[in-house]
Amino acid sequence: MAILKIARMGHPVLLRVAEQVPDPQAPEIRRLVRDMAETMLDASGLGLAAPQVHEPLRIFVWRNGDAVAALINPELELLSPPDQRGWEGCLSIPGLRGNVERAHRVAFRGTDIEGQAVEGEAEGLIARVMQHEFDHLNGVLYPSRMSDLGLFGFTDELARAAHQAAQQTERP
Repeated sequence: MAILKIARMGHPVLLRVAEQVPDPQAPEIRRLVRDMAETMLDASGLGLAAPQVHEPLRIFVWRNGDAVAALINPELELLSPPDQRGWEGCLSIPGLRGNVERAHRVAFRGTDIEGQAVEGEAEGLIARVMQHEFDHLNGVLYPSRMSDLGLFGFTDELARAAHQAAQQTERP
């Protein structure tokens, strides 16, 4: 297994629509998925899409409890309106966070690395991660989903501002 180099915002691979994987069981795809999982865990990420490691293929991995799950050639369907605000970061946009509206629930389907059809529903944080990674497969980065760029900034500055706001609230 190997830690892969993560493409950063501005690299063309992040702006293109990824290609379908013709053979999800191919040894190079299995190796890629394992390397993506190791890379995501090493970087303390919640999810990682193949374009983020310079592979323009329709694959993403995500943390599923203590395990890592993978979906190849995924399809996502929103089961609720995209009206849930939440903070997101991205391994391809290090040091920044933004507040993004996403659907609370999604249905997903695709293939696992064994070539088996996978389908299900996800909600909350997992649904948010899936939508974020699915966007990567379509050349979309989360800042373009933001409706208020006033809620976009460096992680440390946002934390400092939140801490100061909390202190102001606590004062009598």
